[in-house]
Amino acid sequence: MKNAATKRDGDLKVDIAGDREIVITRAFDAPRRLVFDAFTKPELVKRWLYGPPGWEMVVCEIDLRVGGAYRFVLRKGQETEMGWGGVYREVIRPERFVATERFDEAWYPGESVVVTAFVEKDGKTTLTQTLRYESREARDAVLKSGMESGLAAGYDRLAELLASPVS
Repeated sequence: MKNAATKRDGDLKVDIAGDREIVITRAFDAPRRLVFDAFTKPELVKRWLYGPPGWEMVVCEIDLRVGGAYRFVLRKGQETEMGWGGVYREVIRPERFVATERFDEAWYPGESVVVTAFVEKDGKTTLTQTLRYESREARDAVLKSGMESGLAAGYDRLAELLASPVS
């Protein structure tokens, strides 16, 4: 796959692919099983996927099976919330999962399909997420949203979690 553009933020790599896709890559110094668990077990997801400072995850529901749903809600203070969810289309533990994604207050049209893959080599795991949007305009809106810095912060927290003995 040829990349039309590449941006870097620390270890996070964000590429544009084709007309409607974003490909996100990040390596973690942990076995694939642990990284997969950190994406699929609510007690672990709550510890790293909560947005910028000042936000907290108040809803974290995961029914990890084909046809099962997930739901996340982040809150900042008493009045600001951001929620999203989707349905799992494929689950191959601990290799990959595919799910839809739709935000409660859509800031891009339609939903996306996210393929999350985990590849382990020498005890390190490379995470690759391919996000496919309904249109180029939707993809471009996501790219302009600042999602890259939010992802980088979350993945940095995830790396710290994976390095801790309790992960």
